[in-house]
Amino acid sequence: MDQTLVTTEPLKSPWGSVAPTPPSCSLNDVMSEQLAKQLEEENKAFTTLNDPSADLLLSEDSSETTSDLMLAKMLQMQFDREFDDQLRREEKKFNGDSKVSISFENYRMVHPYEDSDSSEDEVDWQDTRHDPYRAEKPQTTPRRGFSGKGKNITTKHDEVICGRKNTARMDNFAPEVHVGDGMGMDLKLSNQVFNSLKQHCYSEQRRSARLHEKKEHSTAEQAVDPRTRLLMYKMVNAGVLESINGCISTGKESVVFHANGGSLEEQPVPDEVVLKVYKTTLNEFKNRDRYIKDDYRFIDRFSKLNPRKVIKLWAEKEMHNLTRMQKAEIPCPEVVVLKKHILVMSFIGKDHIPAPKLKDVVLSSEDMKTAFYQVLHVMQQLYQECNLVHADLSEYNMLWHQGKVWLIDVGQSVEPTHPHALEFLFRDCRNVATFFQKRGVSEAMSVYELFNTVSGLNIPVGEEEAEFIAEIVALEKRNEDHVQRRGKKMFPVSSEDEDPPLQPDSDD
Repeated sequence: MDQTLVTTEPLKSPWGSVAPTPPSCSLNDVMSEQLAKQLEEENKAFTTLNDPSADLLLSEDSSETTSDLMLAKMLQMQFDREFDDQLRREEKKFNGDSKVSISFENYRMVHPYEDSDSSEDEVDWQDTRHDPYRAEKPQTTPRRGFSGKGKNITTKHDEVICGRKNTARMDNFAPEVHVGDGMGMDLKLSNQVFNSLKQHCYSEQRRSARLHEKKEHSTAEQAVDPRTRLLMYKMVNAGVLESINGCISTGKESVVFHANGGSLEEQPVPDEVVLKVYKTTLNEFKNRDRYIKDDYRFIDRFSKLNPRKVIKLWAEKEMHNLTRMQKAEIPCPEVVVLKKHILVMSFIGKDHIPAPKLKDVVLSSEDMKTAFYQVLHVMQQLYQECNLVHADLSEYNMLWHQGKVWLIDVGQSVEPTHPHALEFLFRDCRNVATFFQKRGVSEAMSVYELFNTVSGLNIPVGEEEAEFIAEIVALEKRNEDHVQRRGKKMFPVSSEDEDPPLQPDSDD
């Protein structure tokens, strides 16, 4: 048989050394008076310790601790206080040094800290859930439409309720309408005030939309709309232009840009050209249609309802007029290309400096006399050879370059068959005669002599201008009656009006 060894050594605990077991005592020892006194002395020594919670739990009046409810409230207060301390530490740790902080105010137990000396903590932990200055929220009306009974009944039409609802509805206005911040203020807007504000916001939105549309779809002064800018970029990309340098002139009908010429297959392009961009708004030149709707060259294509088409016809009309003037060897810009409402012409000037207008140039008496006879000859050529009346001839539309007078801006020029052509011619003669007479040219004719010389109509000169104009109107009336009897096609475009250098683009 195997023999088993029995050891008397105690087994070691895997959790370390075990505290020695206290000596046991009998029940008599426990109940002894001596042991009771010993426990009482130890309890007194325990209560004398400097524990901050001891003052909270024990008071001078020992009778307060006899109630279980009072003990429970004191313990709950201590628990809430410790919870708030922990929550404040968590909030401070979470926010750190961030400029934007997050408050844990809604999670605290709302107990002030009596031991805090910082006024900042008191402000941060101020209870705002029961703020007496906070505005009351609009009360909802029940489905039945009223609340209360008898004389205390309140309907949805109550003045206070409607006022608060109107104030809350102001938040639904457009973002660009600044309604302010009314938090903490019990604002009440009447229905009349709210409806006025609502109508004003609606009107402002419509006005803003109109201004935005006008800005995007119109050619303003010294600026072009996106559609026109795209056409200019296309001409640069196609090689017609090398670069566009900037605006050199603005007027009631167009904006003129200077550019460096490129190349075309059909014809050479000058080194310096101008882009005449016709404005697509008719605000500054509202009577533009009177120069084109009665022109028999474009009467069948005139559309008063489409401003874009009117502008294109205006650009095409100036191109045709310049073509006639070039064939008559009248000094004027040379047409390069036409793209919708952008007309590219040769530049009258040198080295990016445009030629001065006749009203700005300072000439000697001999040069001014020469300029007058040149203008007289040009007006005769324009009327008799080109079959045109300038209709806006003045010192503002004549340039002095290389010792000669150059005509520009002939978009409004009309044929003598126009119902008001003679009136336009008389106005041109008045402007020319007045200018040269003021400049001291003794050879300058009077307005009546200049009109008869240019037109070849020997209208008798009376003492008053009204009589002369009446004769002109009578001639125009007879001319109009003749046109109507013989038919409008009796006055076709002359054979000199051949195809332009580039046919105008069709409508997109």
